[in-house]
Amino acid sequence: MAKKKNSSDQPVRHVDNPNVMGLRGAVVDQPITETLDSNYMPYAMSVIVSRAIPEIDGFKPSHRKLLYTMYKMGLLTGGRTKSANIVGQTMRLNPHGDAAIYETMVRLSKGNEALLHPFVDSKGNFGKVYSRDMAYAASRYTEAKLSPICAELFRDLDSDAVDFVENYDNSTTEPTLLPTTFPNVLVSANQGIAVGMASQICGFNLGEVCDTTIALLKNPDHDISSTLLGPDFPTGGQFLLNESELRQIYATGRGSFRVRAKYRYDKKENVIEIYEIPYSTSLEAILDKVGELVKAGKLRELGDMRDETDLNGLKLTIDLKRGTDPDKLMSKLFKLTPLEDSFGCNFNILIAGMPRVMGVGEILDEWIAWRTESVRRRVYFVMSRKKEKLHLLQGLKRILLDIDKAIAIIRGTEEEAEVIPNLMIGFGIDQAQAEFVAEIKLRNINKEYILKRVAETQALADEIADLEDTLSKPSRIRRILIDELSAVRKKYAVPRRTEIVYGDEVDEYVETEQSDAYPVHLFLSREGYFKKITPQSLRMSGEQKFKEGDSLRQSFEASSADELMFFTDRQQVYKVRASEFGDTKASALGDYLPARLGMEDGENVIFLCLPGDYSGHVLFFFANGKAAKVPLESYKTTSNRRKLTGAYSDKFPLTDIVCLREDTELALYTNEPRALLFHTSLLLPKTSRATQGVAVMTIKAKYHLERAARVADTGIVNHSRYRARSIPAAGALIKPEDTDEKQLALL
Repeated sequence: MAKKKNSSDQPVRHVDNPNVMGLRGAVVDQPITETLDSNYMPYAMSVIVSRAIPEIDGFKPSHRKLLYTMYKMGLLTGGRTKSANIVGQTMRLNPHGDAAIYETMVRLSKGNEALLHPFVDSKGNFGKVYSRDMAYAASRYTEAKLSPICAELFRDLDSDAVDFVENYDNSTTEPTLLPTTFPNVLVSANQGIAVGMASQICGFNLGEVCDTTIALLKNPDHDISSTLLGPDFPTGGQFLLNESELRQIYATGRGSFRVRAKYRYDKKENVIEIYEIPYSTSLEAILDKVGELVKAGKLRELGDMRDETDLNGLKLTIDLKRGTDPDKLMSKLFKLTPLEDSFGCNFNILIAGMPRVMGVGEILDEWIAWRTESVRRRVYFVMSRKKEKLHLLQGLKRILLDIDKAIAIIRGTEEEAEVIPNLMIGFGIDQAQAEFVAEIKLRNINKEYILKRVAETQALADEIADLEDTLSKPSRIRRILIDELSAVRKKYAVPRRTEIVYGDEVDEYVETEQSDAYPVHLFLSREGYFKKITPQSLRMSGEQKFKEGDSLRQSFEASSADELMFFTDRQQVYKVRASEFGDTKASALGDYLPARLGMEDGENVIFLCLPGDYSGHVLFFFANGKAAKVPLESYKTTSNRRKLTGAYSDKFPLTDIVCLREDTELALYTNEPRALLFHTSLLLPKTSRATQGVAVMTIKAKYHLERAARVADTGIVNHSRYRARSIPAAGALIKPEDTDEKQLALL
């Protein structure tokens, strides 16, 4: 037997192939390039064009065949039917087996939660996209129908908006595309692996996609990123926004971005509950990775992690060991586990049968062009039908001149076959018009009926003229597209599920040494020097030392593990732990915060707040007499962000800040001098940190608010004189017995 050669240009030898030349055992030499060209390339193109890559309507052929079959079964308006019935009917268009068809239905279903807007209204167990092991029930147990949004897929299907082709055995026809009235290709997440290429399309919020498309229809130079804020996934989570990466994806269709889980901390039970995870991972993958890290001794802070997912939705619960910082642990888990994952984008779409990788703008341009042609075809179809009807009514109008003549012609004709020709001759009408006249019922041969039909002629003529004008003016077609998109947005748009977080404000996890918490005293000077002193050192020390011209601004009794929030005069807040500062003595100046925290040139610390569990409010008082009450919760972050911008409004000069755990009575002072006492419960909290607040004290033009203080810390004796029952109020001029100087003298 001859030894085979390894050269790639040598012929391939086919042995024992009964189909070659009809002879068993015959050997035929064929070049490998010829085999690839005749056998492999058709298979590769079939996979690319007919299976794996979505088209401009956002569907692969398997999706389209299933949804069209359900539409023909009357499942858009009717009740649900067994999934097995749907699968069986779909095999008339898709002969790839019931398992593949049912798997397609599962992914499109509401129960699986794989799409932002599911197309299949399901009943029964359809599994979950976020679980690898949660299997869906067999098709004989589940039921399904089409979701209401599918009306937007089939609205123009019977109006010649798209082409139809024969199915695989020429027994029926099916649409080549579905005439979607919105850019579903960007709304529904899609993934496909073909031969030599793949497609990975993330989903976007329906409302944002419609807004962006409308904006592009009005202005082709519209900035897409201003309306399309970022990807949106049915599993929620947080999208870490990197503007340069997002713009690259929008421009080229390629790139990646990060998505992380969302969690909440239950202080009472000392557990973390993870309730949303990245779209690209699963519960089991997270649990497996956490298990590996626990075995390796890299997660000593974690007591236990378990899956508590139930009918209420996804939930992973983490038991914390005593003293563990939940935010720091989650930062570590984001770094080491799939709780933070990357989503790679490859916007590969079939355009006229050819795969193309396109950016978002190019995709929307292609969709607009395709949808414009679909609308033109629909308008032309409607116009043709109206012209046909008008033509028939014009024939009927001629009979109005002499109904008796028409009856006489029909009665005088001996053979039925001659009725139509005789009417054509008698009234000068064509065959279609004569057929229409001849089919009129005997009861309708009266002047009233004919006059009503003839009256429709002018209305039809006006409608046809309007449709012709629509076809001749691209601006009217664009108006139709805008109206359709606006209607879809109004009816089906839902709020974003994936929260947008700026990636540069999220700190990466850095391993630090753990230290036990202990009591400390904190001191902040007016020049921005900070000291952390232990009680023992404070008892042994003498007088507090400050830089010349400096003095004490605030002091606290706290723990070395407490979180600190430093507000600055640039509307920024810096968040750090007290443990990050070294212990010092009263005789030292302490840490200079602008340098230690990396503040901007000329930026100064004006207030220190210990948020604790973030209960309570921060009150900002402005020189114009306004006050803003912002919940401390507004400054809470799910990651170790050290700097928050927009900490308070910059519209008016800030005069004072007060941090309150619960509502109390405060005193406001102006330079007139006037004072006002009011209860902080009169102020409604504002969720926006940059709110300008509401008027509390009415101040004359030449005066301004100087400071705010708790009533117990003031020298006011006659409280009723200055107290306001409603705000805003002017307060009262300060009497000598109510001044702070008097209080100091008494002490």
